[in-house]
Parts: sequence; C-alpha cells; structure tokens
Amino acid sequence: MLQIGQYNTLKILRNTKVGLFLGDGVEEQNDVLLPNKYVPREYAIGDELTVFVYLDHEERPVATTLKPYIKLNEFAHLKVNYINKFGAFMNWGLEKDLFVPFKEQARPMEEGKRYLVYCFMDEKTNRLVGSSKTQQFLSNEEVDLENGEEVNVIVSHITEAGINVIINEKYRGLAYKNEVFEDVKPGLKMKAYIKNVRPDGKIDVSLRKVGVEAIEPSAQQILDELKSNRGFLGLNDNSNPEDIRTVLKMSKKVFKKAVGNLYRQKLIEIKEDGIYLIGK
Repeated sequence: MLQIGQYNTLKILRNTKVGLFLGDGVEEQNDVLLPNKYVPREYAIGDELTVFVYLDHEERPVATTLKPYIKLNEFAHLKVNYINKFGAFMNWGLEKDLFVPFKEQARPMEEGKRYLVYCFMDEKTNRLVGSSKTQQFLSNEEVDLENGEEVNVIVSHITEAGINVIINEKYRGLAYKNEVFEDVKPGLKMKAYIKNVRPDGKIDVSLRKVGVEAIEPSAQQILDELKSNRGFLGLNDNSNPEDIRTVLKMSKKVFKKAVGNLYRQKLIEIKEDGIYLIGK
C-alpha cells in the first residue's frame, strides 16, 4: 500500500511516454507515476527506487525523487509562498505547495514569512495539509523518556523563560536560556539531552550532554582553547561566569568540573592569573 507523505521503496514496473510507473507488483491500485523529469538516467524494469509520494494538483498520487522539507506527521519551519482566499501555501521543497487552511493557522500568516507547521492527513479531504497550531499535535501526558537520554529536537519558539522545543516529534520541552550557549532560532533541528522529566509532565532539556558525560567534551574544549592560545587561558575558579560564557560558551559549573578533570590528569596548572597547559 502506498504511504502518502512518506518515502516508499517501489519497483519499476513499466516505462511510458509520461514517465515510469512504480509499484509493489501485486496490486495495480498501488501503481504511481514517476514523471520523466525525475527518471534516473540508467534504470531497468524491476529495479527498486526510493521515492517520496504525495498528491499532485489533481489530488492524484505522484512520485518524486525530490526531498521535501517535511514529511507526514513531522514539524518543520517553512516559508509562505503565497496566500489566497482559502489559506496559505508553503514551500516544502516540492512542485505543489503545502496548503495551510485559515482554520489551521495559529495567527494569520503573511507571504514571505516562515512558520513552524505540522504536516498531517486531513481525514475529511484525504489530502496532506499543514497546521501552525502545533500544540494540538503534542502531549506530555505519557512521557517515555529517561534523564540523560539523547533526543532529536526542533526549536519551536523563544521566550523569556528559554528555548521551547519539540522533542522527537511528540513532546514539549524547555531549555533554560541561561544554559543555552549556542545561537538558536525557530526551526533549528539538533540533538539534545533530557535533563529532567517532572511529575507534572514538563520536560527540561539541555542542548549539551548532562552529568558526567558532559565533562569530557568540555575538558577537551578547554584543552583546544589552551593550545590555540599558546598554552594559557586567563580564566580560573574566581572568574566571572559571564567571562567564562563569552570565551568558552559554557557555564561556570561545567567549567569548574572540566578544569578539575584536567587538573587531576596533570594536564594543566592553575595559577592566580589563569590556567597553564603543562609542557608549554
């Protein structure tokens, strides 16, 4: 059965004037056209191709080798190409734009601007549509995550409290602003780590590894900084947290743990004016 809005691996069944017909070779209703513009230079009947299947302008399944910016049941930050009396049409990397009806817009969309949207199958029209009312597709009622677990996140929006993220396309999470040292913006996808799953279902995340695992990368970062500065770094335990954040993009707490790690390994010497790399 064809999976609309997803990648499908299908066999090449036959060649026609308009392109290749692909399918599972069992049920003809699962056959789908790969237009000539996407046909590979070399192929043979019976070969398998992995293609993305969506609905064309006449709402018929069609295959493409283009890679969309979003798939079914996913979130992405997309740009509005144009707006008409029915809603907004967003660029998702394919010939036909992704439709976002007015009723699915958290606030009126504007042409040329980007919005975080969720792609889903509209049961009434049986077609792929987008929605910027993203909260309805997330739930923290049953969280199946563990502290320290690596997860995939996409930045939803930024508030005074911190960076709001969507975790594994399922949950809402928050990275506190004073613990974020990277430049982030809505739509950015990255790896993150579960810091705490609260009894009320709220999830705290860190954009860096937490606990003991965080020390090693930070220690290496300090070593790299020392090597690039001729073996000296003008920071120590008494340094202002903002100075540490500016130079190393890490908190003072992580800095102290990493420095202690390096000191125990006898790789550095700590003096009043800063840290020295032993052997330099």
